[in-house]
Amino acid sequence: MNHSIYLPKQDGTTYHYQLTQTDALPQPSKSTFKSRVAYSAAHVVPNPFGSSDPVKEPAIDWEQTMKYRHYLWSLGMSVAEAMDTAQRGMGLQWSHAKELITRSVQEAKSVGGNIASGAGTDHLTPDPQVTIEEVVNAYEEQVSYVEAAGSKVILMASRALASCARSAEDYEYVYGRILDQVSQPVILHWLGEMFDPNLSGYWGSEDIDEAMDVLLRIIERHADKIEGIKISLLDDQKEITMRRRLPQRVKMYTGDDFNYPSLIEGDEQGYSHALLGIFDPIAPAAASAMQDLDHGDIQKFREKLDRTVPLARHIFQKPTYAYKTGVVFLAYLNGHQPHFRMVAGAESARSILHFAKLFELADQAHVLKDPARAVEKMKPVLQLAGVHQSEVVK
Repeated sequence: MNHSIYLPKQDGTTYHYQLTQTDALPQPSKSTFKSRVAYSAAHVVPNPFGSSDPVKEPAIDWEQTMKYRHYLWSLGMSVAEAMDTAQRGMGLQWSHAKELITRSVQEAKSVGGNIASGAGTDHLTPDPQVTIEEVVNAYEEQVSYVEAAGSKVILMASRALASCARSAEDYEYVYGRILDQVSQPVILHWLGEMFDPNLSGYWGSEDIDEAMDVLLRIIERHADKIEGIKISLLDDQKEITMRRRLPQRVKMYTGDDFNYPSLIEGDEQGYSHALLGIFDPIAPAAASAMQDLDHGDIQKFREKLDRTVPLARHIFQKPTYAYKTGVVFLAYLNGHQPHFRMVAGAESARSILHFAKLFELADQAHVLKDPARAVEKMKPVLQLAGVHQSEVVK
């Protein structure tokens, strides 16, 4: 079996890469994690034959998309549905998200899987002329749909609100209106501008500390309606600062795809749960590590997660919003979908050099389900970019 491959360099030449991982990954035994809640924000699989306009009207391969969610549940993971990792608002529109949420909730019920789904305002076009009441109405529509489908709500950040809000008070008003209406506690979501530049100045301030104060006021005022807060700022110290200021019953969910091992492990004053995009491509390693944490083996937990960090930092490198490309590329390499295609053609967002380095780091992180198979799936991607195997690799 082939465990080596020729990969490209920036000057167009190739180098011979020998994989460090040669054995197929054993699947972790399914278990419900006891020490932390671990959500994987899951990607979607397009149907490349289902639409003549895949950018504006993408077709979803529902069978493959649902199969991947079953895979995550089989590892003990919870699923965060219709989020940024699913290209929400970046190819996957609310009309698609509704069906995705409905289908996923039904599948979750069939296996007892845990699921929470994104509710936002992405059917409302961001514009300074949008009114605050229109934002409230848009949130109400989506929250009602998610709750009616039978899912917990993740209250996503709103581009429309960011475009029309004039003060922190506007954010407090909108979130207060929605939180007063929800039927069960929700997870709030603070997505940094590195993930979505349209969310710059969210909570009414460009200053992170001032924005945090606003968000904490909202949480304290409505603590009985908030299960947790997910922050994706790629700044572990800001997350720790906020974590220590949360009301006791409100969970911190880390969305920090750079510093997740230490944040999940925590310190003497607390820890973060997980709601991570990176837990999609590294799901087997993450699930195994979470089991180690449950058993009190911090060393194994950190060993398994720490070796995935270089891969995560590569996948989430600037422009950070293109990280979904790396997530889907690993799904392709690991045989979870038969093609490397994405909603809205987003597979073109990264270079062949990026994918070559990703392949290396995935091997070193021990997240390739079947290394020999991954080599064979890597070759046509390289060939399409004009990179040919210069000799028979054994």
